[in-house]
Amino acid sequence: MALTTALMNSASLRGRCCRHNFFLPLIGPLLSGSMSKPYSSYRRPGSQPEKKTSWKNVDLSFKNIFEFLKTQLSLLKEESKEYLIGPGGRPLNEYLLEQTKVVWEFRSQEDLNKWVISSDVEIGGKSEVYLKLGRNNQAALLYGTLNTEVPRDGETKYSGYCSMRAKPLVGSFARRKYYDWSNFNSLYLRVRGDGRPWMVNIYTDPYFSHQKDDLYNYFMFTRGGPYWEEIKIPFSKFFLSSRGRVQDSQHPIWLDKASFLWAICTLGFTIGDKVDGPFQLEIDFIGLLNDRAHTEEFAYEMYEKNPKV
Repeated sequence: MALTTALMNSASLRGRCCRHNFFLPLIGPLLSGSMSKPYSSYRRPGSQPEKKTSWKNVDLSFKNIFEFLKTQLSLLKEESKEYLIGPGGRPLNEYLLEQTKVVWEFRSQEDLNKWVISSDVEIGGKSEVYLKLGRNNQAALLYGTLNTEVPRDGETKYSGYCSMRAKPLVGSFARRKYYDWSNFNSLYLRVRGDGRPWMVNIYTDPYFSHQKDDLYNYFMFTRGGPYWEEIKIPFSKFFLSSRGRVQDSQHPIWLDKASFLWAICTLGFTIGDKVDGPFQLEIDFIGLLNDRAHTEEFAYEMYEKNPKV
């Protein structure tokens, strides 16, 4: 078993430039808890790595394997039914005529479990962030305290951020699934904030490993006060960044999940306005809109990489 785990890890490292590995999606769920988690893989400078080998945490009993196969095959059966009906499990005529769509709403604890929160505590900061259901279970309440004090570890230069991100879609046999937003041209939200600015982030799953930190951003300004506001952000306004730096070479988001180089895997919100103090954001729903009046393809200048002389 140790040899099997070692081979999987080495194969994953060699094939990291490819989005789809062959063996990992098949037996990945059996190794849950023994492999690194996507939101907790950061290790503070100077801290000791985990010494316990991963293969000792794997339960390969016959009962566990049987339950795993039963669950995954049932998920595969439901996915096959949806595929035969049409895109997203709906008839083709409904899919093509759809003008609005709610992707995330917050009415129960199950809806909140689809999201994860993080802050600069992961790098030694002191910011705090919490997520709970709002009044009458009609919205998600994201709140906390921002603290820009830099940790004294000799390496970190900036601190003071909190974020909330949706968990990526997972299909049968731990296959990564992607969103198909090609029928829409705008992101549509109903929120109530405290007047502080937020960054809306769209995460993609790139094909090449050197693009793993690429994401699309745009600003969301809340006005504060007791009233809800409906915000529409065209996808043409999102700009490409990597590790917090706006890239010179810009290109629009590829909204089709069949995209070869980029595919949308999740969405999130980040606050980091360098102002210490409490913050609060209520989110009723996050959806998509096909605005026929919006005809802009991309809002930013695109450079011709191979100009003709």
